[in-house]
Amino acid sequence: MRIFITGNRGQLGRELMRAFSAHTVDGGDLPEFDVTDAGATRRRIETARPDIVIHAAALTDTRLCEDDPDLAHRVNGLGTRNVALACRDAGAALLYVSTNEVFDGLKRESYVESDAPNPVNAYGRSKLEGEEEARALVERLYVVRTAWLYGSDERDFPSKMLAAASQQAELTVVTDEVATPTFARDLAAAIARLLEGQVFGVYHFTNSGDCSRFEWAREVLRLAGRPDVVLKPSTLAEYNAYPPKPPYTVLRNEAGARLGIALRPWQEALAEHFAS
Repeated sequence: MRIFITGNRGQLGRELMRAFSAHTVDGGDLPEFDVTDAGATRRRIETARPDIVIHAAALTDTRLCEDDPDLAHRVNGLGTRNVALACRDAGAALLYVSTNEVFDGLKRESYVESDAPNPVNAYGRSKLEGEEEARALVERLYVVRTAWLYGSDERDFPSKMLAAASQQAELTVVTDEVATPTFARDLAAAIARLLEGQVFGVYHFTNSGDCSRFEWAREVLRLAGRPDVVLKPSTLAEYNAYPPKPPYTVLRNEAGARLGIALRPWQEALAEHFAS
């Protein structure tokens, strides 16, 4: 199988490159590959002649998306349109990586793949726009939604917590934002299993279980050997979270489970992350 990965130098992209190492894998990332450039995107993907494109490139800085929604629209919305058009021209299937933040978090129980999205921030709106662009243009499409991705990025939540812990003896973390931390290596492995078949559709892939940001931070500090750091609980309202966050976006893996694809508990994955 010939695979092209956008954002192949990001934390998920790197894991995808490893997960598909037995295949013919190519990819592109900034600065030389920019999905907002429609012509260059088409030419690069056509040259690669992929069977499938995994579109992992995205603007994921939620604060930047909120401050500059036009940029979020160009990268996550129109950028996905450019990739989808290139897939259509090249005769390639598309796997689009999306997010739990397409939901408003008001359901108070886990979201299944068929639930109607209703994003509450610019990042979620731009990623939902990407889903809609992909559906409009590509028949052979996978949409894989995930949540709270971490791995080898110094901007991910565990890294930010440890950086803050090195500067402060007390950290304030919210207790009412709930989802599931997802190890990039596990997500890449799940995507690799998904592509073994040809069952297109929407999938929810996160590690299993759920936790609040506070509980995640507590486990990060425990595994990092930082019991000296005091965690102070807060709420989204008290913290005055910016951008607005959906409070409860646990994703239920129904479609993948029917194919035998299940991810391990988030605590096990996080422990491996710290052991590696």
